[in-house]
Amino acid sequence: MPFNSNSLTREDILSRFFPQYRLIAPQAHAGLSGASCIIAQGDHHLVLRQQHDTAAPAFHFRRQYLALKRLPADVVPKPCFFKTGWMAVEYLAGEVKTVLPDAQTLAAVLYHLHRQSRLGWRITLSPLLEYYWLQAAPQRRSPFWLSMLKRLRRRGEPRPLRLVPVHMDVHAGNIVHSAFGDRLIDWEYAGDGDVALELAAVWCSTEAARQELVRAYAQTAAMQPQPLMRQVQRWRPWVLMMMAGWYELRLRQSGDKQFIALADDVWRQLQTKG
Repeated sequence: MPFNSNSLTREDILSRFFPQYRLIAPQAHAGLSGASCIIAQGDHHLVLRQQHDTAAPAFHFRRQYLALKRLPADVVPKPCFFKTGWMAVEYLAGEVKTVLPDAQTLAAVLYHLHRQSRLGWRITLSPLLEYYWLQAAPQRRSPFWLSMLKRLRRRGEPRPLRLVPVHMDVHAGNIVHSAFGDRLIDWEYAGDGDVALELAAVWCSTEAARQELVRAYAQTAAMQPQPLMRQVQRWRPWVLMMMAGWYELRLRQSGDKQFIALADDVWRQLQTKG
């Protein structure tokens, strides 16, 4: 009987496509989400990933694979297998730390990514913010949330300073520090976007740390720091709304109360910024 790739289990994938591999770890690096696991054949290790957001269109998952195919191996883990709902990439041996690299190091990693050829699809936040609003629990849809949506809709997304391939989920858990340099993992949200949007979306611990990163990036990329900083600040409300909306969506999907505290913290930041 032929396999239906839409309903293949991990065991199906392993037995059909990786019969010589064994499961050695049920979960890969913390930055990898969904049903990620590590499989091995001798000394050769792969990360096997399943599309974890079943509500997302299938092409979203395929775009991750295409991004990995189009970007060089000194930026991403090498992809080696794709089947609807599943992919496998080379395992990156290295350390995943709990804090971001220093500003100069991180700026160099991001600038190297941003110098690559565009991926071919644009990141637009407006439809995503609307989607989060519609999918959130009705009792969580506050007047403040609606007013912010309307305000950003009127304002429109900032015109890009530089349109480049962006990762859009840069945090400590998505950086593998290997013997061959730092590599970014978990490319679920990648696409072509404004360089300033990437900097606005980095999970910096403080705004002072973000400003330091922006200055380091401007120096590395030969850009004027003040216009870049202003553009990052234009994007910050969009990014915060995206974060809050994602937490609200996950709250409704999972029922996990931790997402209430996470969402409420972002709403407070937005209210403080006015």
